[in-house]
Amino acid sequence: MSSSKRWFVIINPTSGNGSSNRKWPKIKAKLELEEFDFNFAFTEYENHSIELVQSAIIQGFKNIISIGGDGTLHNIINGIQRQNSVNSSEIQIGVIPIGTGNDWIKTYKIPLDTGKAISIIKNGNLRQQDLGKIEFLNLSRQPVYFNNLAGIGFDGFVVSKVGRYKYLGALAYLIGVIVGLFSFKNFTVTISLNDTEIKTKSLMVLAGLCKYSGGGMQLTKDPNPNDGLFDVSVAKDLTKLDIIKNLFNLFNGTIVKHSKVENYKVDNLSININSKVQPFIQADGELIGKGNIHLNIVPKAFTFYTN
Repeated sequence: MSSSKRWFVIINPTSGNGSSNRKWPKIKAKLELEEFDFNFAFTEYENHSIELVQSAIIQGFKNIISIGGDGTLHNIINGIQRQNSVNSSEIQIGVIPIGTGNDWIKTYKIPLDTGKAISIIKNGNLRQQDLGKIEFLNLSRQPVYFNNLAGIGFDGFVVSKVGRYKYLGALAYLIGVIVGLFSFKNFTVTISLNDTEIKTKSLMVLAGLCKYSGGGMQLTKDPNPNDGLFDVSVAKDLTKLDIIKNLFNLFNGTIVKHSKVENYKVDNLSININSKVQPFIQADGELIGKGNIHLNIVPKAFTFYTN
């Protein structure tokens, strides 16, 4: 029962163009009505949720509620994975989604209605899924974990443009794609996938765990968050005209059938950039930097409440 657990609630007040902040009083009242025993905190700056969740774990909390979008959940997961106090799979996360893309929840049909989302958490049905781990090669920095999809290239460039249009919701990603058409340049890359090496000029390279990203786009062929494998799409030298012709195919999933897109199932891969201009890397819709990277699967590392 929810009343027998202690919960720590993390609210990103800027999520959903400020919707989290506006909706919090009603959400708080609903949690109290449902007899949740909880503490809460608002994020105050970028990546603050990483610190908040780690502090909560030290205080003994093992049940976390994320109120925000994909980025808020992404940072909470990274906070959990980077701590050593308890096994990360023991931390259980509930999601009340209020964000721009709300992509991860689409895989599990977690509703946008806050009351229904709270009911799902209260019912206590738990699932686990794999996480991806990104390590930066030749750079001294912490690894980054992701629960949905990571990519390098055009998709990272789109994410870099989305922020100024977030007030438009998921439409912001479509605008980002259109803006990217006029300024993004394809890059040369070497990709190592298990025993296969690919050298190509590329629009983007994607590693997916779940089905949707970028406000509902379907960019990988057959992702499964529980099979211990990445679903990889290598979009080769697609032109601006190719993208325009296939704009809606980004959303209906048929882009993976394009002759210039190759699909792979692997448990690890390395991506080395051979161009002077380093493309952006994004994970779960968050920009995480630039550089050469290695990705591998962390099996069943993410425990969460769902239907």
